[in-house]
Amino acid sequence: MPRSRLGSSRDMLDVLLTVVGALALLIAALSRRIQSAPLSGPLLALLTGIVFGPEVLGVIDLPTVVEGHKELHEFSRVLLAISVMAVALRFPFRDVRGRAKPVAVLLVVAMLGMALITTALSAAVLGVGLGAAMLLGAALCPTDPVLASSVVTGEPAEKGVAARTRQLLSLESGANDGLALPLVLAAVAVAGTLTGTDALLESLWQVLGAVVLGVLAGWLGGRGLRVAEAKRSIESGPLLVYTLLLALFVLGAAGLLRLDGVLAVFTSGLAFNATSSVSERADEDKNDEAVNRFLVLPLFAVFGAMLPWREWGELGWWRGLLLVLGVLLLRRLPILLALKRPLSLAWRDAVFLGWFGPIGVSALFYLTMEAHRLGVDPTVLAAGTLVVAASTVVHGATTAPGLDLYRKAAPRREENA
Repeated sequence: MPRSRLGSSRDMLDVLLTVVGALALLIAALSRRIQSAPLSGPLLALLTGIVFGPEVLGVIDLPTVVEGHKELHEFSRVLLAISVMAVALRFPFRDVRGRAKPVAVLLVVAMLGMALITTALSAAVLGVGLGAAMLLGAALCPTDPVLASSVVTGEPAEKGVAARTRQLLSLESGANDGLALPLVLAAVAVAGTLTGTDALLESLWQVLGAVVLGVLAGWLGGRGLRVAEAKRSIESGPLLVYTLLLALFVLGAAGLLRLDGVLAVFTSGLAFNATSSVSERADEDKNDEAVNRFLVLPLFAVFGAMLPWREWGELGWWRGLLLVLGVLLLRRLPILLALKRPLSLAWRDAVFLGWFGPIGVSALFYLTMEAHRLGVDPTVLAAGTLVVAASTVVHGATTAPGLDLYRKAAPRREENA
């Protein structure tokens, strides 16, 4: 079907608001049924974008990811910041502190292993050079906090999955989105003109500077809120609004300072969490997760309308299929099974964490960053977005049955507790 051309960018925005708004209302009305079905909000949004996009109905007429990567990068950057802030505030800070060692293992061993395996798979299956393979390996290694929230939040997950397992997956997905940046910069150095020394110095500046900025902003934000409340100089209202504004402030400041904005927002959320009471966080958790559940819908609808079908076809169907199967099955699961003992995991928790390490918004963020810094490599963007789309579909479809299998695999004594 030929692409329809809308009169103006405002027309396009109105169409997106109408389509995504209708989808959000439908998901809200059927939220309980969707949680028990092989569906997820991002999956439904992706399918909606495909159906209303230029390849089917032609209602949402957007350029492909290859042509519109700059806009998609900014969209994903903001959404990631909001998502990692929610992750940082999801659990009481004492629980976060208690998970520091296993999360560190996941960030160092698992993330590096996922990058290396994905790099090897990309080189072997696609036949690309080391630079392009590393770009894919670095961009696809982070565990996405947006897609992972489907399996760690909501009534089925909170009642069925062990609290420690949910905390590990949440905190890993929040932290490794920012900490994947040094791997991405190393890949950019190999694939482009950036020297190894420049990549190292930039990594140190971005990561260390982000930690300092995040801790300072989060602590000041938390203490400032407490003082304002004590002096009654601030009107009562949802803490969600305050933390959302904090996330946007830190993201903007990090951008001006050329720091790792996603990591800065995550650390600011942790610092803010450390200064707020458990009761305050408990009252806000449901609001945070509800808002984040719906904020993700526009991005995946836009992504569905921007899928690069022609570039996917140029990859070759068998290469694309092999890459998707290889990444989904080998990128993470074997590593988590190997780390079962160091992480003190039961078999069902190791399998659960190994399978549910989805690839989503964070991968789009880094794929489009690489395209901005090096120029568009259609093969890298096509292969990367194909894996993101496949992960959205597969992990979205397996969330409900995966939670059910996890519950059924519980030891008998735990079922009787």
